[in-house]
Amino acid sequence: MKIDLTDTDSSKINKAILQGRRAVGTPAVGAVLTLIVVTDEENAYDAVKAANEASREHPSRTLVVIKRHNRSPRGRQETRLDAEVRLGTDAGSGETVLLRLHGELGARADSVVLPLLLPDAPVVVWWPVDAPDVPSRDPLGSLAQRRITDMYAVEDPLAALEARAASYAPGDTDLAWTRLTPWRSMLAAALDQAPRSAVTSAAVESEAENPSAELLARWFEVRLGVPVDRVVTDGPVVTAVRMDTVDGEIRIDRPEGPVARLAIPGQPSRVLALKVRTTAELIAEELRRLDPDEAYASALRGRA
Repeated sequence: MKIDLTDTDSSKINKAILQGRRAVGTPAVGAVLTLIVVTDEENAYDAVKAANEASREHPSRTLVVIKRHNRSPRGRQETRLDAEVRLGTDAGSGETVLLRLHGELGARADSVVLPLLLPDAPVVVWWPVDAPDVPSRDPLGSLAQRRITDMYAVEDPLAALEARAASYAPGDTDLAWTRLTPWRSMLAAALDQAPRSAVTSAAVESEAENPSAELLARWFEVRLGVPVDRVVTDGPVVTAVRMDTVDGEIRIDRPEGPVARLAIPGQPSRVLALKVRTTAELIAEELRRLDPDEAYASALRGRA
């Protein structure tokens, strides 16, 4: 079910949500959090699709903030709020409200969003693109327990990584880090299975300017206390990780495709599943925890 509202306000949107719930036969609110997605018109479709898929695991009220800069025939910038309320099968397992903020209203997005937040429920903000320099000080970011950015969406990912490290606040996270969860789990398991000998050095191989590879290298430096080489390959993304020990090399190779090969000294090599996950899967993982991610904070700062 979809309800379109033109030149509206937050009060009318709330009324439309209540009417829509009655119409689809779900008068009670089953959402466990509010997910605010801040994006542009170009990326809104993919962001909404990912949020809806993630809501099947985490029923939520999804508020999609889209800032527009339309001008009237006289050249004046229009200031108004248009909304599209989606419920039922059009909104995953929750409620979705697309908020198109025209003109100066875009600078006051928090005043539009605040009356639409679910009472007594956690708030998560996700910027698929164009994240603020300091997410925790952003008017929308300050409403949230968790703030999700994505360094893959910027022109200079490694510069963005340094900016994130300088501005980090508890509750910040980035999908470049989330993409590493299978790698970190597999590497930890490999160390558990390997002969009990200390790691003397390590290397991370990836395409150039890859923020996930840099975070993984910093995580290694912090956790293992050893130097980590960054090796540039053709990619895509992280292609291999190796850890040197006195007993030989522990190595995980994933040059391409959804599988990797694990080699441990004294053991036969084995094939493991290590696919590149979708954005919806990444968002779903982030919504499973709302406490500060200390491992991410540690990896951001490195050994400095």
